[in-house]
Amino acid sequence: MTPVPTLPTTRSTRPARRALRTVAALAATTAVLTACGGSGSGGGTPVPDGRMTIDMTFSPGAGYAIDTDDAFVLSQLGATETLVTSGTDGVAKPGLATEWSRPDPRTWRFQLRPGVTFQNGEPLTGQAAAGALNWVAGVDAPPRAVKGIGLKAVADGADAVKVSTTNPDPILPLRLSGANTAILAPSAYKANPPAAQGTGTGPMTLTKVDGNQSAELVRNDKYWGERPKLAAVTANYVGDPAARALALRAGDADIAQELPESAALEFTGGEYTDETVAAPRTALLQLNEARPPFQDVRVRQAVTAAVDRRALAEQALAGSALPASELFGPAVAWGSQDPPPPADPQKARDLLAQAGYGPDKPLRVELGTYANRAELPTLATALQQMLKAAGIEANIKVGDYDAREPELLAGRYDMYLTSRSYLIDVPDAGATLSTDYTCQGSYNINRYCSPAFDALLAPLATETDPAARQEVFRKASAQLTADAVGVPLVHTRANGVGHQVAGYTVDPLAKTLVVPGLAKTE
Repeated sequence: MTPVPTLPTTRSTRPARRALRTVAALAATTAVLTACGGSGSGGGTPVPDGRMTIDMTFSPGAGYAIDTDDAFVLSQLGATETLVTSGTDGVAKPGLATEWSRPDPRTWRFQLRPGVTFQNGEPLTGQAAAGALNWVAGVDAPPRAVKGIGLKAVADGADAVKVSTTNPDPILPLRLSGANTAILAPSAYKANPPAAQGTGTGPMTLTKVDGNQSAELVRNDKYWGERPKLAAVTANYVGDPAARALALRAGDADIAQELPESAALEFTGGEYTDETVAAPRTALLQLNEARPPFQDVRVRQAVTAAVDRRALAEQALAGSALPASELFGPAVAWGSQDPPPPADPQKARDLLAQAGYGPDKPLRVELGTYANRAELPTLATALQQMLKAAGIEANIKVGDYDAREPELLAGRYDMYLTSRSYLIDVPDAGATLSTDYTCQGSYNINRYCSPAFDALLAPLATETDPAARQEVFRKASAQLTADAVGVPLVHTRANGVGHQVAGYTVDPLAKTLVVPGLAKTE
């Protein structure tokens, strides 16, 4: 028996960092993960039992609760693992489960890896896996990967677990690669939220946390896989990208995530590892269709016409991104390879006039965003000028995303600039299309609702053929463009810089960072 691939293979690893790389060159190299210097090693000899400090972009906001986005922090730090793993190719691979089968349309059986223990010494059993999955599926607000599918798990002996869903689910193994489905020790669930310290199966054990400031981890000597090269890791949560760059420059951090392009290019020489990967991520200008002015499609079309996406990619972001013509870009097989239409400020002004706006009644809106991703404030400033040229006055407001999210989901905003990885919850675009754009979508910030669009996605509920799924993705993206559902601006790239490190790569799905092979060098 072998793992069952259920999704299309995609091409979404990122090429090496190079300013002003052309679309054609990027598209030709998206299949291969590369880095400046080529090896992912900053030179030198690995330090036995080394210690490492990492400045991370996002901090835990919910006490490391596994059912929240804090699960990605735990996963990146190497504290937790899932039954299944996956990359941007959308193919399910063994994790804590070595193989799986489908005994009936609604049920999948996962064979557990033998000899695995949790960091506190408890054994991984079918009952432990079932309890963990049932807990995360049963919370009041289940994670997007398992929300609404009726997931139920039961032990199938000591070394297997059966997982069923209300309806047949063609991508269930991929759902169980989501960071929120990590399996913690049974004792972890005696606390609320479940206690993550010492209860995972990953190569590093979380030992100490300081709120949303920092965390300490030590090597898990019980780890079932390769012995981790690092003895300890300190994670600092630093939201300001300039501060992350400063810490790396001062030697206070060994790895800094997500640096501005200008800052990342400062770190040259054999001791630095500059990683840039092509991830399935798009910077999007969300437009609130739940209230004026963006209830009017003409106003949404005017915004689209006003934006020069090529200038955003090549000038505002110094060539570190690609201009986006649709939601999906060249990082994936079904993404658009076409350049976006050129900006047309006159068309934008004409559309605004048709909608009742003009010199005597200017359109004034708030343009919100957040600074954790270094490119977003830069894009916001450039957008403000482009919109002004078309007759739209946009007041920029940069704030904390977590604090703003409830208002966004409730439709209390005008414009909001975000960066969205469309494979982050489940490595299948159907998940993002459903959560972000259907009438009942749990993350439908645009407040878009089209029965025709929902019907277009309906075959994904049962379709397993990769080509057929990809065709749905293409059609869905085209309809979003036709309906002017927000504005895809640029396809961004993730980066990170390490100083005297080996085995460092940037994961385009933001699930892995501290892996057994990561090491300090000298």
